[in-house]
This record gives sequence, structure tokens and C-alpha cells, in this order.
Amino acid sequence: MKFFIDTANLAQIKEAQDLGVLDGVTTNPSLMAKEGISGDENVINHYKAICAIVDGDVSAEVIATTYDDMIKEGEALAALDSKIVVKVPMIKDGVKAIKYFSSKGIKTNCTLVFSAGQALLAAKAGATYVSPFIGRLDDISVDGLGLIEDIRLIYDNYGFSTQILAASVRHSAHLLGCAKIGADVMTGPLSVITSLLKHPLTDSGLAQFLADHAKAAGK
Repeated sequence: MKFFIDTANLAQIKEAQDLGVLDGVTTNPSLMAKEGISGDENVINHYKAICAIVDGDVSAEVIATTYDDMIKEGEALAALDSKIVVKVPMIKDGVKAIKYFSSKGIKTNCTLVFSAGQALLAAKAGATYVSPFIGRLDDISVDGLGLIEDIRLIYDNYGFSTQILAASVRHSAHLLGCAKIGADVMTGPLSVITSLLKHPLTDSGLAQFLADHAKAAGK
């Protein structure tokens, strides 16, 4: 399972990269705004800075919502770095754009997916990744992990190469649930990744080992 971090914060990206388990980054306009990144030139430079930190794919989202504008914007983003994956919304023109980008060898991430039908369309169009938002579904009392199960079944039925990128992952239970189902990728905040480090028996066990070592060394 690939671990992506869902942020535009360079310090957090570097921390995840230094941990040695980071496979990529996802961003969106909201995350850019959260970091105070605005203006086309600043956004482009920020994507370049992210690509300089990580070794894997970096999803960069188009702002456009019409086919022609998505193509123009997506091609410009893809030209920034070979790591860039063009992030396209699940709308009619977005599906058409994904088909175009696929034909040109440009990697894509179909975002804002909330149903198995949408995921099927994205795969048919040739998306590299599809991003079902499980946390947002849970927020409206819909089973987000159930959607991951449905997409996994459909993709396996027909051998689609589109990778399931579980998005809006809020906590370790989400992450582990996706891993059990067989999601190809999860993206979430740094806190979700580092939460996997924690267990009270690890803490107490290490404390006991250190105490025993200190006691033996003092003899």
C-alpha cells in the first residue's frame, strides 16, 4: 500500500519523507490556501518545491471546470515535473479530459469521487488514480470503507489498472480498513501516518528495557 500525504505544508512533507515511508503527495486549492499560497506563479513554484522533496507522484489539481481549460491547465501542470499527476474533478468534462490526458501519457487523479459508478467511469476513461473521499461519506452517515470495497471488486472483475487512492482518510482505523480491503494508496494528514507508530505496550516495554539497562549498568 502506498502512503501519500494530503497537504501543501513543506515541513510536514519533509517530515514524512524523512520517515522513509512516503510514496507521494496530494494537494488541492483548499490546502494551498491553508498555507497562504496564492497567485499562479506562487502556486507553480510551490509545486516545484514539493517535487524537489519527494520521490513519488504529486497530484496537482486543475481549477478549470470546462474541457478546453482543463486541457490547457493540465498540460501546463504536467510540464512542470515528471512527478506531477493532473488532478481532475469527477464531472462530465473532467472525464473527457482524463481520456485526453490518458491518450497523451499524462498521469491523472480523478477526484471528488463518491460512488462506485463514478469510479467505474474514471477507470474507463483511463485515470491513473481514482480518489474516493471516505471521510466525507462517513460525515453524512454513508459507509466510506464500503465504497472502497465496491470499487475494489469492480476493478478486480475487469482488470482495470486504475489505482484506488483512498482520500479524506481521517484516522488510523480508516487507513487500516483500506489496507485490509486492498486500496492501492491512502492519502491523509501526517498525523494519520504517525499514529501507526503508537501503542501503549511499545511505550511501556521500551521504558522497562531502558530501566533494566540502567539498573544493570549501575551495578
